[in-house]
Amino acid sequence: MGPAAPAPSALAKASGLQGRGGYQSEPLRDEGGKEAGAGAAAPTELPPVCDYEGSDYQQRFWERGGREYEDRVEAIALRRLLRGAQGAWLLEIGAGAGRNTPRYTGFQRVVLLDYSRTMLREAQRRLGREGRFVYVAGNAYNLPFADAFFDAATMIRVLHHMAEPVRVLAEVRRVLRDHGLFILEFASKRHLKAILRYLLGRQKWNPFSLEPVEFAPLNFDFHPRAVEEWLHAAGFRVQRRLTVSHFRLGLLKRWVPTGLLVALDALAQLTGDWWQLTPSVFVKAVAAPSGSPQPQAQPSHEPRTLPPFRCPACGFAPLPVEPDRVPCPQCGRVWPVRDGIFDFKEPLP
Repeated sequence: MGPAAPAPSALAKASGLQGRGGYQSEPLRDEGGKEAGAGAAAPTELPPVCDYEGSDYQQRFWERGGREYEDRVEAIALRRLLRGAQGAWLLEIGAGAGRNTPRYTGFQRVVLLDYSRTMLREAQRRLGREGRFVYVAGNAYNLPFADAFFDAATMIRVLHHMAEPVRVLAEVRRVLRDHGLFILEFASKRHLKAILRYLLGRQKWNPFSLEPVEFAPLNFDFHPRAVEEWLHAAGFRVQRRLTVSHFRLGLLKRWVPTGLLVALDALAQLTGDWWQLTPSVFVKAVAAPSGSPQPQAQPSHEPRTLPPFRCPACGFAPLPVEPDRVPCPQCGRVWPVRDGIFDFKEPLP
């Protein structure tokens, strides 16, 4: 078993977002109207989620959005933080259309988790349905995987959509083995442009304060020190920091050759352990030992091709897998498998 996740009220307090309005989250309930998961490890109430269902985000933002510079400098950061890392299973949380997935070359299998089925179908078109990739639709606040299974996890351009960041970080820690690798990217509120706007009186929120700023519904910028405190509270130890996208300005991207901006950013990234003054920060962390026994791999003549699934409603694991469904023998819910996507968003009626 992995470390127990803090209670939702404690998580909300730790993340500085307790009492925020405008969204509602409801408890999961069983067929009799009672809250599901009573006495089980699965949470009964989930925060709001930013859903990209039906979105053309990959094409609009990345392929047609003039973001070659951002993509290339993020690739450099990932390559640096993953250097020498290898293992059997990596979990990519918020995988989207699989933009970063081919970069995880040190791992035998990669599970792409996203809340949007649209994004996962786009990833399938890019990467294929066969081979080393597994596609899962699910909620990052309630990951549909057994405890302490993955060797590594990544979360790139995802935390900024999380209303309760400590809660989701604790869930990542739950599914990682002790000493498992975690690469996190987050949107920082303490960057040079925000500091200048604040000092000139053109911005009300303080880039130096620790509380998050929600600049649009379910879009947050975080203070680097606060994020590290949340990682520690969730059971991680930070090993390295890289500052990324130092030159994310439209004027620079129009007039300065992209290759030159990328080369300069690659050098500047190395200052990340000294200061973080960029809109994007990458962190390399490891899962601190939990003190709980780690599950041992069962001997088998066939290598495992799927992760051990966990029921999002009641917490039962591992779930049996059938060709077109994943039934839960404990609560009776049945989770569909459609077009190569394991769908844990909604059970079958």
